Amino acid sequence: MRKLRLHRDGRFEVAPGASFTLLDEYRRTIMPGMRLTYHLTDWLGIGAWGGYGFQYNTGLTDELQRVAIDARDCSNRSFTKECQLTRVNLTRGKLTEDQLAQIQWVAAPQLTFVPFRGKLALFAELFVDTDVNFFAGYAAVGVKERKVCTTNCANTFGLDSRVAFAPTFGLGLNFYPSDFLGFGAEWRALPFAWNTSGFDNHGLGTDEAFPDNKVDDKDREFHFTSMVTVSLSVQFPTAIKTTE
Repeated sequence: MRKLRLHRDGRFEVAPGASFTLLDEYRRTIMPGMRLTYHLTDWLGIGAWGGYGFQYNTGLTDELQRVAIDARDCSNRSFTKECQLTRVNLTRGKLTEDQLAQIQWVAAPQLTFVPFRGKLALFAELFVDTDVNFFAGYAAVGVKERKVCTTNCANTFGLDSRVAFAPTFGLGLNFYPSDFLGFGAEWRALPFAWNTSGFDNHGLGTDEAFPDNKVDDKDREFHFTSMVTVSLSVQFPTAIKTTE
């Protein structure tokens, strides 16, 4: 194609943005971050993406704190059935400080593929260069989750940090209103196992499907963690290439 504008070929891209996790059970994450990519060609790039997370509660977490903890004082009622059944799985303090897991940070090297590009017409008047990209990589995920306990777990609450590893992949839609500025949105998956609730989920029996009064790595469950990112991109050098 003649006079094709090459927004990626031979250019270094800096893309600050913000990511938002989807379908969270207990804590949602907002993650400011950045994507850095060097485009070897107009359809292939190599780079890295990462961010640091800030959390806020879902409605379920607020309701659990209010009904199951604040309104149910087990300090003088430890003999009751409800307190006995939940003593390993519910803190007597704050869920967000003692029990519920959160994503602290993510760092992921990745490859980017751009199979589709063209122009998008707005109201048949304004035309914007557009492309669709796919990316895949392997991420290190900083997780804070309930610390391991093997004895006296009813009185052992608190959070510890660890690093999990997960494949990451997704797709993005990008717009280029000028030669060196762009903006876009992408969907990203981070599938890995972690104990989001801090509960004693598994560990007992031949298939480890039943609670064992311990909280350890057996209680981690697979979650198809996903997020949406919106970003602004700047390309260097600022001059754009075109085909003959």
